[in-house]
Amino acid sequence: MSRRALSPVVRETLHDRVYAELRRSLIHGMFDAGEIMRIVDLAETLATSTMPVREALGRLVSEQALEALPNRSVRVPLITRERLEDLARARCLIEGQITALALPNLAAADFIELRQLTSACEAAFASNDSDKAHKTSELNHAFHFYVYRAAGSAVLIPIVESLWLQSGPYVRKAAQIHDENRDIPATHHHWALIEALERRDVAGSVKALTDDITRSFNLIRGRLDAEEIEARELRHG
Repeated sequence: MSRRALSPVVRETLHDRVYAELRRSLIHGMFDAGEIMRIVDLAETLATSTMPVREALGRLVSEQALEALPNRSVRVPLITRERLEDLARARCLIEGQITALALPNLAAADFIELRQLTSACEAAFASNDSDKAHKTSELNHAFHFYVYRAAGSAVLIPIVESLWLQSGPYVRKAAQIHDENRDIPATHHHWALIEALERRDVAGSVKALTDDITRSFNLIRGRLDAEEIEARELRHG
């Protein structure tokens, strides 16, 4: 075998690990909308050179999780009403469909697991853990993707992952607003989804899932509405 056909495994693994870590952090809303992704700072945090960070950021830009600016820097996309509506619509359509496909494949043991994940998420929300936001996000992700993987769709799962990747800043913003508002529990719609899935109620399952998705976007939409009203009042004195 020609040695030229082989690639250095260590370098490839490092690049993939850096990409995976940044991707995971974006999915779980660890960065604010509009935050500049500084290559040197990220490389220092990840204890690596700048090259794998630069490559990972380029991949994430191509996946629309980040955006390149004219000055060659990279940032987390800003929250806009247009993007909010587009993401909410796409997530409800795709995730509603994959939930409907998953329903016939879920058994009693799966509902036990979904209840355990939801209970763990509730406990994490109620804790005073400094890492609460990260833990609740990971448990929320585990809950949803447990359902989605049951659909057995190799095509739809990567699409859903891409939508979650792009939704990271919105997840972070919604979590901040939820903490301020202290409204209904964040796991409310998870329990409703489990109950509908157990009843084999496709329409009820899709509705619970849609309510869960739109709840976060509605929190941000309400904040944008309030900011626009305030700006108009300031302009007109």
